[in-house]
Amino acid sequence: MASLKEVRGRIASVTSTRKITSAMKMVSASKLRRAQDAIANYLPYQQKLTKVLEDFIASSTDDLSIPLAQQREVKHLAIVAISSNGSLCGAFNSNVIKKSDEVLEKYNSLSPKDILVYPIGKKIAESFKKKGYTPQGDFISLAEKPNYDAIGAIADELIDLFITKQIDCVELVYNHFKNPAVQQITYEMFLPMIPSATDSKNKHITTDYILEPDKNYLVNQLVPKVMRLRLYSALLDSIAAEHGARTTAMQTATDNAQELIQELKLKYNKARQEAITNEILDIVGGAEGLK
Repeated sequence: MASLKEVRGRIASVTSTRKITSAMKMVSASKLRRAQDAIANYLPYQQKLTKVLEDFIASSTDDLSIPLAQQREVKHLAIVAISSNGSLCGAFNSNVIKKSDEVLEKYNSLSPKDILVYPIGKKIAESFKKKGYTPQGDFISLAEKPNYDAIGAIADELIDLFITKQIDCVELVYNHFKNPAVQQITYEMFLPMIPSATDSKNKHITTDYILEPDKNYLVNQLVPKVMRLRLYSALLDSIAAEHGARTTAMQTATDNAQELIQELKLKYNKARQEAITNEILDIVGGAEGLK
């Protein structure tokens, strides 16, 4: 059995750890609220602009020419994956890495030189480098400080590569925030443009738009904007999911530390009681011996 001094040392150590995890939980909860506010302020604009685009496409009586919606055989691929820069957030990063590996396996017929990777976040960047892929830039800071201009530049680069046929497909991998306890790994096609807008021909349009100069021009102006907004939305979503995952992980760690402290205190009290009992027995034995 451990000595009383060793048990006291473990109690002090776990108590210190509990204070740290509790503080980290509060910090993450505060960041989560700010991340949720950012999404709440941003989503109405994205949703409205996306709806306008879908209405234009759905109300079209002729075939629109949308270069970003062209489907073709995938000979060159780009992957955008979003992780965090730090750990202590449960399976948040490992889920992104695992899903990214599944995407690479899906396109295993392509050679590494035919796959461009855009890792946003330190953990996923390190994972790609270990597999022999060279990131197309340093996007680590975006995982902590989202910037629309910076993420828009990534989207513009992907759009240009797609239009010039240097890539045929862009896959997006990130964690979707459902609630602080649940982060859903999400894998979707970023380019070519998702079919949801082009499959709405029978959709009832209630808004009467006056278009100038023409629908085809406006649609092709809106599509890149919507794609930039979509990528930025995924980044904000991932950041909120990260803080939710870290809040939950630190709460779990704090609870576990509290349970361990209780167990150690019980163990300490038992050891102390045993030591006292042994001392009493020694005294009684000595007294009996003197008789």
